[in-house]
Parts: sequence; structure tokens; C-alpha cells
Amino acid sequence: MNEEILQKIKEDLLKRKAQVEAEEGGIGKADAHEHAERASFPEYGDESDENAQEVSQYTTDLEAERVLKGTLKDINGALKAIEKGTYGICKYCGKEIDAKRLLVRPFSSACVACKTKLQAGA
Repeated sequence: MNEEILQKIKEDLLKRKAQVEAEEGGIGKADAHEHAERASFPEYGDESDENAQEVSQYTTDLEAERVLKGTLKDINGALKAIEKGTYGICKYCGKEIDAKRLLVRPFSSACVACKTKLQAGA
């Protein structure tokens, strides 16, 4: 892969990582353990409709936190692959992933052909 493209992708990954970490920090409350973050339960009031809002917000926050953690894991995996020199190689077929795909979705670990097969259930 072209070194200029690889550098652009790495910069994009680092920007996305900072954004995801900031968003995750806004949702979760740090626990005593490094990876034990959890969404905080909001306190809107004591009325039943307020309690329903609290549960709804908490559920939404939990899902958002799960998605952000998954995205962060993917980003960190891509950054490690760049450092190891294995970035841009499909984990299923071993062929190089098209640079256009990586520019759009820089933490992709599968080429378009393999991803299409996986989604089709083949």
C-alpha cells in the first residue's frame, strides 16, 4: 500500500479514536477496573413517567456504550496492524484490501468479496 495513503488512514484512525473515547467518556463512568465502565443511571425524578424516561435513557446509553467499545476495539486493532505491517490484508482470503475501501472504512479487516460472502451466508 502507498505510504502516503497509509499515513492518511493512520491519522484518520487516530482522530476517530479520540472522538470515540470522548463520546465513551461522556456515557460511561469509570470503575475501579480498567475495562469496567458502565453507563450511569439518570435521575429525572420520582414520577412514573420520569422513571420510564430514566430506564429508556439508561438502555440507550448501554447500547451506545457497547457500540463505542466495539468501534474502539476495531480502531485499536487497525492501528496495531499498521504498526506490525499487516494492515490492509483480508483476514479471510489473505489478499490486499482495496485502498478505496480502507479510506472509507479504515478499520475494515475483510475485502469486499469476502465481506459480501459473509453477509450472504455463503
